[in-house]
Amino acid sequence: MPLDLPAWTAVIPLRAGSKGLPGKNLRPLGGKPLYRHALDQALAAGAARVLITTDLPEVLQAGLPPEVHGIPRPPELAGDAVPMAPVLVHALQQGDVQGTVVLLQATSPLRTADDIRAALALFATGDYGLVMSVTEADRGVLKWGRLDGQRFVPLSAPEHCFANRQSLPPVVRPNGAVYVFDAARLIATGSLAADSVGVVAMPPERSHDIDNLHDFEQAERLLAPHDPELP
Repeated sequence: MPLDLPAWTAVIPLRAGSKGLPGKNLRPLGGKPLYRHALDQALAAGAARVLITTDLPEVLQAGLPPEVHGIPRPPELAGDAVPMAPVLVHALQQGDVQGTVVLLQATSPLRTADDIRAALALFATGDYGLVMSVTEADRGVLKWGRLDGQRFVPLSAPEHCFANRQSLPPVVRPNGAVYVFDAARLIATGSLAADSVGVVAMPPERSHDIDNLHDFEQAERLLAPHDPELP
């Protein structure tokens, strides 16, 4: 998909700690460490630079292509409860990044370079403060609500709570694979949230996210569905 896009930087966050699957970012998937899928996809999509923000010495000391830079992540940004935004701000400031940034999480290894380029093309229109990848979700969530004391407050239009599922409008969810934003805006606001968010759709089979061993094994099957060595 040839696209005339401005230069952009990919950021890949990797954390050593993982409660669901310890060591998952270095665990081999399809013949290479999990994180290398995100790295290779960024380079295939045309990233001018790739920053890997991590507390993994194995990654920081690995032989990486010249356009790839390891950003040592301080311990205070490597905990389970640390949100993504401050991690990104630290990496962008350390890397002196300007312009368009693409966040690629290593736990979404089944995205493609075309998925990344599609998100970049939409962001380049200037119509959105953030572009993210999504996949179809169960429209039944439109029937849900939250509690205000003992009062039910619909998450969506009240009439959706009593509609047949098949009559509800389609619903999508962020799949965590691709986020595109401007470096200066994120640094200034400290948040990925934007007033206007554009989306690019990805099919469920490319939207797989890895959190535990079951997810990892499923990703192996999706990555190589015809490999007789895989269960």
